[in-house]
Amino acid sequence: MVHLWVRAEQRQNEERVGLTPAGAAALIAKGFQITVEESPVRALPLQPYLDAGCTRAAYASWPDAPPDAIIFGLKELPEDGTPLPHRHILFGHAYKGQPDGPALLARFRAGGGRLYDLESLVDERGRRVAAFGYWAGFAGAGVSVKAWAAQDTGNICPPVARYADKNAMIAALSQELDGRRPTALIIGALGRVGTGAADLCEALGLRVTRWDMAETASGGPFPEVLAHDLFFNCILARPGCPVFVPADAGTLDRQLRVIGDIACDPGSAYNPVPVYDRATSWEAPVVRVHDALPLDVMAIDNLPSLLPIEASEDFAAQLLPHLLTLDDLEHGVWGRAQAEYARFTR
Repeated sequence: MVHLWVRAEQRQNEERVGLTPAGAAALIAKGFQITVEESPVRALPLQPYLDAGCTRAAYASWPDAPPDAIIFGLKELPEDGTPLPHRHILFGHAYKGQPDGPALLARFRAGGGRLYDLESLVDERGRRVAAFGYWAGFAGAGVSVKAWAAQDTGNICPPVARYADKNAMIAALSQELDGRRPTALIIGALGRVGTGAADLCEALGLRVTRWDMAETASGGPFPEVLAHDLFFNCILARPGCPVFVPADAGTLDRQLRVIGDIACDPGSAYNPVPVYDRATSWEAPVVRVHDALPLDVMAIDNLPSLLPIEASEDFAAQLLPHLLTLDDLEHGVWGRAQAEYARFTR
C-alpha cells in the first residue's frame, strides 16, 4: 500500500499545497494511505482532508514518518544538513547547476533516500506534467506592475502579501495604477508563464507585445525591449539563450523601467537578463539596478504563493492523475524522475 505523507511547508510565505481534499479522497479510494501534517498557514484547511479519510500528523513531523512513506511537499526542505532516508516528492532545484543542489543530493545519498523532483516529472515528449507556471506569470506581472506604479510616483515597490484571489489582485493594481497604462513586452508569451503574464496585463487594460521563439531567433540585441515600460522574461535560462537585456541597460537610451524576471534564475551562467545577481523577496520585491532613470528588477522565486488557493487547486488537478500511479514507481513519470535522480547521484 502506498503511504503518501503531505508535509507542511516550512518556508516563509509559502501556503501552497500539491494535493486537495478531493484529490486525497481519490487516492484513498484507490487504497492509498494519506497523512496530512497540521499547518498554521496552508491555504486549504485541514478538516476537509480529515473528512476525506486522511490521518492527521503534527507540524513538521515528517522526519519521523514510517520508512516506507513517500514525503510530498512543494518547496525546499530545511537546510540543516541531516541525511534524508525517505523518498521525497518536491521541487528540488538540484539538476540545473543551482548552488544548493549538490548539498541536497548529498543528503539523499547519505540517508539512502530518493528524490522525485517535480521538475523532472515529464511525459514521453519531455514536457512537464504539472507546473505552477501560469500563476507565476500572473502574479509576477502583477508585482512588476505594482513596482512600476510605485516608481512612477517616485517610490520603490513596497512589500507584498498574499491576495485573496486574482480578482483582488486586479482590483488592487487598478487602484494603484490610477488610470495610467504602461506598455509591456513578454518573451515566452506562448508558454504557461507568458500566458499568465499576458492575462494579468489584459485584465488591467495594458498594451502588450507578445514575443516567443520566432521573434528572438536572431539572437539580439533587442532594442524593442528597451522601448517598453515593462519587460517580462518568461523563459528558463539554458545554453544558447540570447541576452534580452544587456548588462549595461541602465545606461542606455530606454523607456524600460521595470524588468519582471519571472523565470528568476540570476545564478545561471545563461541568465538572459544579466543586470542583477540575486533573487528578490516579498519584503523587498525589487532590486534597483540603476538610479538616473530608475530601473528595477522583480525576481521573486515563489510568485504563485501570492495567489495560493488558485495556484494550489490548479497544480493539484494537473498532478493528481500521476499521483494515482504512485503504486508503479518504475514506469511512467516516476520512472523517468527516478532515472534522472540516478543520473545525478551515481
